[in-house]
Amino acid sequence: MAIKVTMPRLSDTMTEGTVATWLKKVGDKVSEGDILAEIETDKATMEFESFNEGTLLHIGIAEGETAPVDSLLAIIGNEGEDISALLAGDAAPAAAAPAAVETKKEETAAPAAKPAAALPAGVIVVTMPRLSDTMTEGTVATWLKKVGDKVSEGDILAEIETDKATMEFESFNEGTLLYIGIQEGNTAPVDSLLAIIGPAGTDISGIADGYVAGAAPQAEPAAEETKAAAPAQAAAAPVAQEAPADGGRILASPLAKKIASDKGIQLSQVKGSGENGRIVKSDIENFSPAAAAPQAATAAKADAAAAPAAKPYVPAGQIATEEIKNSQMRKIIAKRLSESLFTAPHYNLVIEVSMDEAMKSRATINTVPDTKVSFNDMVIKASALALKKHPKINSQWSADAITINYHVNIGVAVAVEDGLVVPVLPFTDGMSLSQIGASVRDLAGRAKSKKLLPSEMEGSTFTISNLGMFGITEFNSIINQPNSAILSVGAIVEKPVVKNGQIVVGNTMMLSLACDHRTIDGATGAQFLQTLKQYIENPVTMLA
Repeated sequence: MAIKVTMPRLSDTMTEGTVATWLKKVGDKVSEGDILAEIETDKATMEFESFNEGTLLHIGIAEGETAPVDSLLAIIGNEGEDISALLAGDAAPAAAAPAAVETKKEETAAPAAKPAAALPAGVIVVTMPRLSDTMTEGTVATWLKKVGDKVSEGDILAEIETDKATMEFESFNEGTLLYIGIQEGNTAPVDSLLAIIGPAGTDISGIADGYVAGAAPQAEPAAEETKAAAPAQAAAAPVAQEAPADGGRILASPLAKKIASDKGIQLSQVKGSGENGRIVKSDIENFSPAAAAPQAATAAKADAAAAPAAKPYVPAGQIATEEIKNSQMRKIIAKRLSESLFTAPHYNLVIEVSMDEAMKSRATINTVPDTKVSFNDMVIKASALALKKHPKINSQWSADAITINYHVNIGVAVAVEDGLVVPVLPFTDGMSLSQIGASVRDLAGRAKSKKLLPSEMEGSTFTISNLGMFGITEFNSIINQPNSAILSVGAIVEKPVVKNGQIVVGNTMMLSLACDHRTIDGATGAQFLQTLKQYIENPVTMLA
């Protein structure tokens, strides 16, 4: 069914927006989380992402054109779907919808002790933003402002933990922080009351209670606007978290961050020209690496400061327990892995691989200056090439069809303090061993410091999990859906092996492939492992 996408409200003062650039054209496939367009507001140019998937059937506002908030921006639906009724009746349904919503609001608010009243002048209600495409609730990890503090536009209000990362959430308003609705460590659904900002000394008694009861104050943007603004806050929220030499925070727009990432530019080297030194698109485009002064690293200090506290002493023979509250990440891991195990019929295939030639090749490769390749990098490269030969492994299940992916995006499981994340290497089959090594080190490092962007953990078609560095020789993983398979990599073991009828000392490694039997038959999985084994045992074939 076709869905109308309207001009979002990307800042608290925005009444209209200009489409600077369309990143999709009519007929293009759109996935949830794809960037549809760059929209220029009264404050900045921001990326606007899709919260729907389908085909872009209609563009309502052309590049360079300006339109009020809630104007028809686009229509997304099924390919070939008839949208003439939506286009013809655009004005009528738009007028009818708010009336129905208002009726519902009145019914909901009726039992409340106090009817919804207008907000005092200058008071703004801030809600829990939707910071990723899969986020339904968020946890406030840290408040960086306290009640009574002055808040300027662009200030970081809090660090919010989503199902994918911990992100800084900045204010689009200025005033005084009058109320905090979600305390540190607490979790609440998207659009819950997060905070109230307004002039110092303003009486806000009853506003929070009214919001909770469903009687949102009338001066606040309508519920539809608030929800439309949530993606806007999400788009603007992930500001850069790299620490500069002076220990301060780097502020950058999402678009600037994306361009910097694509160009391999370190934000700590860029001087921002925006408000409060915020880095904007033009700063990245005009950046000259030769003119940038080198920045001193501060990661070691941060790590030392974050050293875990000593565990309490427990006398022998005394029962002792500790309750650790589940983090948002841990909840999502539990939910998704349970869903995967109980919905996908798993089976495992195991193969033993000789690593003698791989060890020789790795030693030779790493003699090249500035090159560092791990055995895991070699497994990733071999897997990418094997997936090209066996695309059915690179698939995903749906009730109506099996989707075969002919592009290879390998997710690499990385253990972090709170659980597990899976950063993705886009188009892995086109990367060299050294590129894979550099990318994995970068992604793993940023994963452990919670600096990964949600977009860097999306779109995997196959996953690899390696516990060999912990001495684990063989294990089975749970499939990272919507992938159809996951490869578990064990440790390299020196042991007696038979070669040419003789018992000699050799080095072997166990690989276990967990498959979804709905998409991958046993023979298909076995053929993939055979090809993978050939690549790893003959590394020169990966360089052809």
